[in-house]
Amino acid sequence: MPVDYEDRADFEDAERGFIAALSPAIIKTEAGKVIWDGDAYDFLDGECPPSANPSLWRQGQLANKQGLFEVAEGIYQVRNLDLSNMTIVEGDTGVIVIDPLISAETAAAALGLYRAHRGDRPVTGLIYTHSHGDHFGGARGVVPHGHAPVPIIAPSGFLEHAVSENVYAGTAMSRRAAYMYGANLPKGPDAQIGCGLGMTTSTGTITLIPPTVDITHTGQEETVDGVHIVFQLTPGTEAPSEMNFLFPERRALCMAENVTHNMHNILTLRGALVRDSRIWARYLDEAIGMFADKIDVSFASHHWPVWGREGFVSLLAGQRDMYAYLHDQTLRMLNSGLTGPEIAEVMELPEALDSRWANRGYYGSVSHNVKAIYQRYMGWFDGNPAHLWEHPPVEQARRYVADYGGIDALIGKAKAYAESGDLRFAATLLNHAIFAEPGNAVAKELLASVYDTLGHGAENGPWRNFYLSGALELRKGVVHTEIDTSNPEMAMALTVEMLIDSMAVRVNGPRAAETGFTMDWKVAGEGETVRLTLSNGALTHRTATADAPHHGPADLTLSLTKEQLLGVLTGKGLDGVGVEGDPAVLATLAGLLDTADIDFAIVTP
Repeated sequence: MPVDYEDRADFEDAERGFIAALSPAIIKTEAGKVIWDGDAYDFLDGECPPSANPSLWRQGQLANKQGLFEVAEGIYQVRNLDLSNMTIVEGDTGVIVIDPLISAETAAAALGLYRAHRGDRPVTGLIYTHSHGDHFGGARGVVPHGHAPVPIIAPSGFLEHAVSENVYAGTAMSRRAAYMYGANLPKGPDAQIGCGLGMTTSTGTITLIPPTVDITHTGQEETVDGVHIVFQLTPGTEAPSEMNFLFPERRALCMAENVTHNMHNILTLRGALVRDSRIWARYLDEAIGMFADKIDVSFASHHWPVWGREGFVSLLAGQRDMYAYLHDQTLRMLNSGLTGPEIAEVMELPEALDSRWANRGYYGSVSHNVKAIYQRYMGWFDGNPAHLWEHPPVEQARRYVADYGGIDALIGKAKAYAESGDLRFAATLLNHAIFAEPGNAVAKELLASVYDTLGHGAENGPWRNFYLSGALELRKGVVHTEIDTSNPEMAMALTVEMLIDSMAVRVNGPRAAETGFTMDWKVAGEGETVRLTLSNGALTHRTATADAPHHGPADLTLSLTKEQLLGVLTGKGLDGVGVEGDPAVLATLAGLLDTADIDFAIVTP
């Protein structure tokens, strides 16, 4: 590997400005449940064992540095009390909080650590850098119910994309996130050692307060509690809705999650929209031009800051060139007929890029990023008709077993591949064995062992966690996923249209296909009446306007508040709700909604 293990610059930057740590680094809910245990990673103080990639171990040591740090005059960060950082900017009368972590409990603890050393200053503003849950979920931990209203600033499109990831597809993404971050794995040298971007995710109360100020264009300026802020809007980069911003008087720049000390994901393994590596590179170049001569320090929503113009330009230029190289070379090769997996197998970064610690694949990887770029342009189909209508996994597995001469023969062949060092194909064969015979204990243990070896060798944190989580599930069965995005706090932040869309994705189409109705919702303070229509198994909605009024009365009309609506949707009845028409329509709809399963199997059928 071309990286220099003698280079200690990252360790110096990660420790710079340290004030105090939270001790013990254990955070609990009011009921006493532990939702964050930073002390579980104390083993990282030791030497790298054979069960870990040395490069990932080094990254874990850096990311595990915890506590309150001074970044610049009046700007502080609390790091490693969750997956992300909380940044606190002191204003004239209070503090502006940037990115309130995942859980209300960790956010409250982080703010408490700041206040213990800087005084009990009130929160006078809240900024979400982008639309991922680890940057807004702890909002109620810093702006609790009953708090005086404060400006809540977010990039344009924030709420739409936050809902898309955390509500519409929230169950599946949460289940996959448990694998990606190793949430159910024990912490230890042969188990979970972090995820490259941080240590892991907290499992407390996820909340969301809707933004009150939208950032709609680059160059937009806002002043909050006497603090002047200049914004750069960067949609389609690390998140569909994201922004960087400068504090010009303090010569400090927040780069959100657009620049961290690792290669990032073009498509995260938990699932998301495919990101645009081409535009990502362009926005990094734009940031160099906008800010390089105006800053003394640049900090981000993960990891540690960089100080000085030279360090800032080097970091951004290195990542700009990395994302541009991956994008352009993938397009060059796909236009020569190579498919995503074929390109991923041959793609290598130039040594000048690969040798940078901040470009290493601790979180994203060259392999899955190349496949993501291919997917963005070409989709799932590689053009080969043999892949157009393949059998699903179980049917493929049954045929593999039959063609290999039965389950024992297939397992024997897989064992031989594993012993020869071809763990990749051993995993393929054993995966077929398990999908053909889910209860086969020999195949499950052998595949778990293969996953252990693959995980222990991985430089990429999520790859390690996926392999080791797969091994855990093979040995122990499905472990309950603690992450929950379906709580009332999240629901209250949704618009009425978003609530309808979140129901629409739960309608069981085949069962609903022969049923039809219309229902009007008149929600106080929400403007015009929204009409829901169930037709041909699809639930759609339309808001009445002067040019397009609703025609005729609905089968059921409900007049209610937003809070009453949430009660109706969670089965609390119609007490206090204005009702016109047939209340049975509501029961009909409820009976057609599926309940998502957060604990679905991943490594077995």
